[in-house]
Amino acid sequence: MRAVVTVTGKDKKGIIAKVSAFLAEKGVNIEDISQTILQEYFAMIMLVDISNSKTELSVLAGECEKLGESIGMSIRLQHEAIFNAMHNI
Repeated sequence: MRAVVTVTGKDKKGIIAKVSAFLAEKGVNIEDISQTILQEYFAMIMLVDISNSKTELSVLAGECEKLGESIGMSIRLQHEAIFNAMHNI
């Protein structure tokens, strides 16, 4: 099963390292990643495979939000179908 992770907030060192290490610990595989810095703001979107994660999607999403709070970023994880439905008109 695939999901989309978005990370946004003020740019600082170590964002990609912290998020990718967290996901790896949870058994999540990053399939594609794109990140950019817009002036002082950081934005990243990742397509991930959560098939091998032992953590339920809703729990994993909550843990991503907590990680975001701890590093001063907004981190959201959504099932790929939900993300696509929200971004199609």
